[in-house]
Amino acid sequence: MDGTVLIADDDRTIRTVLTQALTRAGCRVHATGSLAQLLKWVEEGRGDLVITDVMMPDGNGIDRIPAIRDARPDLPVIVISAQNTIVTAIRATEAEAFEYLPKPFDLPDLMTKVGQALSRRPRKSDPAPEPLPAMREAADPAMPLIGHAASMQALFRMVARVLNADLPVIIAGEAGVGKTTIARSFHELSDRRDRGLAILTSSDAGEDAIARAAERAQGGTIVIENPGGFDPAAQARLIGLIETMESGPDRAQAPRVVATTGPDPQADVASGRLRSDLYYRLAGVTVSVPPLRARVDDILPLAAHLLARAAAQGLPERMLSDDAAAILRAHPFPGNVRELENMMRRLALTASGLTISAAEMRDALSQPSVGSRAPTPVSVSRDPAPSEPAGVTPLHTGSRLSDSVEAHLQRYFDLHGDALPPPGLYDRILREVERPLLQVALDATGGNQLRCADLLGINRNTLRKKLTELNIEVTRRRKLM
Repeated sequence: MDGTVLIADDDRTIRTVLTQALTRAGCRVHATGSLAQLLKWVEEGRGDLVITDVMMPDGNGIDRIPAIRDARPDLPVIVISAQNTIVTAIRATEAEAFEYLPKPFDLPDLMTKVGQALSRRPRKSDPAPEPLPAMREAADPAMPLIGHAASMQALFRMVARVLNADLPVIIAGEAGVGKTTIARSFHELSDRRDRGLAILTSSDAGEDAIARAAERAQGGTIVIENPGGFDPAAQARLIGLIETMESGPDRAQAPRVVATTGPDPQADVASGRLRSDLYYRLAGVTVSVPPLRARVDDILPLAAHLLARAAAQGLPERMLSDDAAAILRAHPFPGNVRELENMMRRLALTASGLTISAAEMRDALSQPSVGSRAPTPVSVSRDPAPSEPAGVTPLHTGSRLSDSVEAHLQRYFDLHGDALPPPGLYDRILREVERPLLQVALDATGGNQLRCADLLGINRNTLRKKLTELNIEVTRRRKLM
């Protein structure tokens, strides 16, 4: 490689490693820990490539890209950052960085990008960069979109590339991975953010509701959650809505359509759950969200972020001990990020000190967590009933469910010593019980909401509302076993 590379990073070790690697590759290198010095070199005409960190003592590297472009429009910039969030990826893309790489980066990969940047020749036809739009630093998704794993970085890049494209999007993934959060990000981080956002679920998909959603979202975004869970008539109404938005007189103000599905929407089409003509209207771009077990290195950074956010919301400050962190990292997380989020909130409430111990972590992992579908043994007292069918393991009948609940609550109070638990205990406990009850009842009725509501003794509309509030995905089985 031939060229001069300007490096700005406040980490002396990174500056040293990059300087040695680039020098061995044949480059000349100027390295600094200051953005001001970097800009001085750029304005003096030095350098054929810039490599800059984001968070620097004297500013933000991405914020300085417009100034670099003003001084040297054809100078490529590679951004490296430990801020492994979707916002960083989008900001780097909007600033027209040549490349964005999360820390810790793969050195051979970085060297390949350096070679590509240095070999690029400016073209007269290249469009001038548009001004960098104001970024939405205040965006704070319900579940954090952070991740260093290659699969998450690929997802961030895809979102950044299509964020403002006029294409429908499918966000596919398992329950609890944060699909709705990503769907909201397509609105909140895009140039549609000042317009309406409407979310449609199968529990509110009547003709009037769909029309109202389209009206609220004019020029903005409509998010359709699990379209395969809509009944055939509702799916037909969605097709009509999309056709009207694409070809009607108000198409200039048509909202963007973003849909969330299970991990394999094409399987939903093959099974008949999702109409193929609706699927192809939604699948302009498909973004797949990896499960948490596929990005193990993200578990501990996510846990630390969630504990910090819980503290910011008024819960006690907590941190993980090394042993607790090792135990947490080994957990398979069937409930994905949602399970981790609820577990961290639970530990923030119940841990006895600043540092969460290994014993407290094991105890938390042994308990049912909102978002996890792992079965939980429970002692239940029942009315007299016929003997258990063959092949069915009887529940323990030595104590009543109320005894188990009382013991659990007493332990929860004991963990707080002389202090009382935080306010809101009634709603928190009811929510802990309500979700597994609905999930087990839905499984028992094969996903048939009418039968489930009858089994529970509640109105079907009430059931649908609760499923939406608790973000429980319903999978309808054709045959009950």
